[in-house]
Amino acid sequence: MRVIATAGHVDHGKSTLVRRLTGREPDRWAEERRRGLTLDLGFAWTRLGGEEGEEIAFVDVPGHQRFVPNMLAGVGPVPAALFVVAADEGWMPQSAEHLAALDAFGVHHGLLAVTKSDRADPARATAAALAEIAATALGEVPAVSVSGTTGEGLEELSAQLAKLASRLPPPDLAADVRLWIDRAFTIKGAGTVVTGTLGGGTLRVGDEVTLGANRVQIRGLQALGEPRESVAAVARVAVNLRGLPQDSVGRGDVLLTPDAWRPATEIDVRLRGAPSGELHRNLLLHLGSAAVPTRVRPLGPDTARLLLASPLPLRTGDRGLLRDPGEHRIPAGFDVVDVRPPSLARRGAARARGEALTTLEPGWDYLRREGFVRHEDFRVLGLPEAGERLGGWHADPARLSQSRAEAAEAVAAWNREHPLAAGIPAEALRQRLGLPAVDLVPAVLTGELVLADGLVRTPGTGLTAAVDNAVDVLEERFAEHPFRAPEADELRKLGLGKRELAAAVRVGRLRAIAEGVVLGPDAPERAVEVLAALGEPFTVSRARQALDSTRRVMIPLLEHLDAAGLTEPLGDGTRRTRVQGCAGRENGLP
Repeated sequence: MRVIATAGHVDHGKSTLVRRLTGREPDRWAEERRRGLTLDLGFAWTRLGGEEGEEIAFVDVPGHQRFVPNMLAGVGPVPAALFVVAADEGWMPQSAEHLAALDAFGVHHGLLAVTKSDRADPARATAAALAEIAATALGEVPAVSVSGTTGEGLEELSAQLAKLASRLPPPDLAADVRLWIDRAFTIKGAGTVVTGTLGGGTLRVGDEVTLGANRVQIRGLQALGEPRESVAAVARVAVNLRGLPQDSVGRGDVLLTPDAWRPATEIDVRLRGAPSGELHRNLLLHLGSAAVPTRVRPLGPDTARLLLASPLPLRTGDRGLLRDPGEHRIPAGFDVVDVRPPSLARRGAARARGEALTTLEPGWDYLRREGFVRHEDFRVLGLPEAGERLGGWHADPARLSQSRAEAAEAVAAWNREHPLAAGIPAEALRQRLGLPAVDLVPAVLTGELVLADGLVRTPGTGLTAAVDNAVDVLEERFAEHPFRAPEADELRKLGLGKRELAAAVRVGRLRAIAEGVVLGPDAPERAVEVLAALGEPFTVSRARQALDSTRRVMIPLLEHLDAAGLTEPLGDGTRRTRVQGCAGRENGLP
């Protein structure tokens, strides 16, 4: 399906053309039909060129000056326009305003229909209209003279519309959905229905979409008057939403793919039209079907910061317009260049920002400002990917290099502040480096730093020189008597208190057997090896003799071995090693 909006002055025959082309009545209200003019948006559709031809849906917009906001809601989401000028009246004020709107929205595809050619020679009106249109984004367009009364020229108009439809760019069927709502109503037994022009993506029955802060489910879909299980862009679509009161939705609201859009209330834009310094400070922003009061802050001659009264789901590259309702004019269109702009708190910040926007590199500009950006944020913000990919993140190379240098300094500082700690917690390092997420910590570690068990440290023991020397003394002792734990006064003389011993245990230099009892890190394995060689159940006394130890050490050591499953109490005060027991069972012994 292709969607085309009408445009032109009031009573120039827009609705009549749509009616003759489609055989359908686009005017929805009795008052519209009675008065012969369109007050609100109307919709009709047809298939041009027979059964194999292109499906065309028309958005018929009002031409009266009082209903320009309604017209903008219809034109905003549409990629092409059928511009209508009456031969007997020619170019008129609303012709100019509608053309200014199309130009501001950046509509590039169009067709001129000069109506009422049975009442006057269309040549003059055609020449004037083509000249006006050629100076806008539409450029040079084909022109057809028609009469809604006699039907003259309708066949050629249909052929030109088919050619126009064929020139429209193909939609992105996999795009994130953003359906600007232009109507909302209720149907008895069905509930709330909203309509809009689906410019990209695909809607399916059963899908969840977001509407404001709510997630709602699609109960049903309709396109071209027929129920559908799915509707793909570009299309006029009616969406039946489950569990949504009608009074909670209206024109300007938007249905979105969940988690794919971020609301913006402050955006930087590049203007098309009047210079920023000539704009009134309070204007209406029109984009899609939305109209939002907006404060304009000039940045440069053709750039401005827009502060929106209510948030809109925008991306870089979106096009809209600024309207001055007091003066009934559209002073400028705009292209969104940043939906997450930096603050302008400092003196001179606005001017500096305007200068920066002259050499803006989308993607890179945002990445350099943030340092690290999640991969999905580029899509959500409408930016091209940039920087070095780090798993689910992208990094600015300069910021990454800086963070790597700062990481070594931060770890060294932590070690000075916490001399007995085994390392700095990864979360603490994240905070010191200002990283947005802890999963970026491994990416900033150089070969001099290691991450293990949630701690970042430098290679080696991680102990102070004094503690390291004291543990060296104990290691010499354990080499000769591996099961003789030092007494408390010996540890005190070595400067090994609870904190120092805990640090040595954390880095694997000592093994804590019990409170105040430490041995070498391999003591349990060595003990089991000696006890297994006894070949029979053993008592505490027998184990003490075999290990050349003391009862102060032996009781907690055996309990430690029991807990580790290396020895097994037999209930009569004796134990056996698990190794011996397993060997006995393998030989058929109890």
